[in-house]
Amino acid sequence: MLVDAQGERYRFDPGNLSLELMLTGGPGPYERYEIAHTPSALADWFTGSRLALTAPLTDVRIRPAELGALKELRDTLYRVAPALARGEAPSADDVAVLNSATEATPRPLVDPETRRLAWAPPVTGKQLLGAVARDAIGLVAGERSGRVRECSASDCYLLFFDTSRSGNRRWCSMERCGNRAKIRAYRARAETA
Repeated sequence: MLVDAQGERYRFDPGNLSLELMLTGGPGPYERYEIAHTPSALADWFTGSRLALTAPLTDVRIRPAELGALKELRDTLYRVAPALARGEAPSADDVAVLNSATEATPRPLVDPETRRLAWAPPVTGKQLLGAVARDAIGLVAGERSGRVRECSASDCYLLFFDTSRSGNRRWCSMERCGNRAKIRAYRARAETA
């Protein structure tokens, strides 16, 4: 759930872990949205992230240096994702940052009794960094490239991964920007009628 400038809450699913991390704050004007002030705050955020949808994250341990590395990767995503949304190639330096962060990822385990998937504890900040970087690399290269979009609303800059079958999702959220666009179009038709 996000909250807009008027205090309205709305659902937003960026469709991707690396784009989801961008919602935790960022450089420049995005600093006011910062929630990753401490390693434990970012660890708590990860327990509710897309990664936790795959398997619960119950023991997340992020050290201060790892928090810094995750924020640096997030800042890189603020350059990479908009470039992808515009159909441009990210810079070689930004791709190098993504490539250098992929060393470790969380290890999946299957519980022998329940046959449920879990992440091998503890999940470290370095592993989370690797998971986000690998996810971002999937946006830059491979079958998922070309599906990063910016919301079509003139006053919204949210980025999302278009998971629609047709590949023509336009809005960050139908509850917010899509609905506002439909209302504007309806009013414009009513005025001309």
